Amino acid sequence: MPHCVIEHSNSIGADELLKAVFSGALKTGLFEPDGSDIKVRALGYESYMTGPSKADFVHVAVRILSGRSPRQRSELSGSVFNEIASLGYRDLSITVEIVDMDRDSYRKGI
Repeated sequence: MPHCVIEHSNSIGADELLKAVFSGALKTGLFEPDGSDIKVRALGYESYMTGPSKADFVHVAVRILSGRSPRQRSELSGSVFNEIASLGYRDLSITVEIVDMDRDSYRKGI
């Protein structure tokens, strides 16, 4: 945990976004020190609208099991946001949301 799902305009490179989001999650210290529990995937979009013009965007949904404090959730979103912002894209809309998954109903199998 977490599951980080990146949605982005196709003009933004997925590989660098994957690395930035992974790094942002890892830097919080909320997960395994080697990052083995951090899962990141990206979905690029060719067709989208961002208001009246077509501007580049990145939206990250970080799905975590319920129970983290508001401060931990804020630190996580801030760290992921800052890593994406540090990539240096201009005129890029960046949004990050933390989504709590219900601990009682979540299932995982390997």
